Amino acid sequence: MKINIFSLAAVLLMCMALCPACGDRFPSGYALIMPQPPKAWVSFLGEPHWRVEWLDPDGQKQTADVRPGKSMEVEVPKTWASPVSAWPHWPSHNITPGHFKPAGAFFPFDVSGDSLSLSWEAGPATVYYWELAYAAEQDSPRIPSNFDWPRFREIFQDEKIKEAVRKDPWLVDWRTVAEKTIKSGFDKRRLVPEVRESMLIPVPSGPWYGTSPFAQSLYFPVNETPVFPVRSDIDVWISGEGILRCNRNAWFYHKYGQK
Repeated sequence: MKINIFSLAAVLLMCMALCPACGDRFPSGYALIMPQPPKAWVSFLGEPHWRVEWLDPDGQKQTADVRPGKSMEVEVPKTWASPVSAWPHWPSHNITPGHFKPAGAFFPFDVSGDSLSLSWEAGPATVYYWELAYAAEQDSPRIPSNFDWPRFREIFQDEKIKEAVRKDPWLVDWRTVAEKTIKSGFDKRRLVPEVRESMLIPVPSGPWYGTSPFAQSLYFPVNETPVFPVRSDIDVWISGEGILRCNRNAWFYHKYGQK
């Protein structure tokens, strides 16, 4: 079912409801509050660095790196909903930004005072925003600033959405969904898991943890070769013994401490 959730008016009304007569009442900057990473990530890899992406007051995309235990402020546009994404990464393990899924937040919906609280639940919506912006055609009315983001985030409570996607929105190929949205509008029937194949990979039995904070860990019998879901893009899996990188064509396993 196609749903018209490109509604600038809805966003503006929400902004007014959150902050009547906003104007100069908005702080000049917002301190970012990061969510707690999954315990398995920290246990195996340590505390993450964060690659932060946001829009500055001129609507230009900015990036910055935040070290573990540090914080930062961002200035954002005050006249439309805008995203902030924070990608966890671990330079000491050669895990670069983009492999592990990000946390996210939207101004003004996740604002509290002069803070902007990021959550894992908002991460997929912020990535969808960036993908819409990338796919948007010139002069198209279907641009992310015209999107009703509060309504979009409520969609994942709809029981008509596949259960697997409600549990883990990162199963969706958001780039493809964004491209189709720009061409013909939003259709929640496109929110389905990306097709993956199964691959036998002779690595330790695990358990293995994926790059989505919502993903279920994988357990394999000790005497059986593990079977991983794979796709064309590279996926990363971590265990107590090492890191696995794999796609449909190849895989590479690296033990911790191995040079």
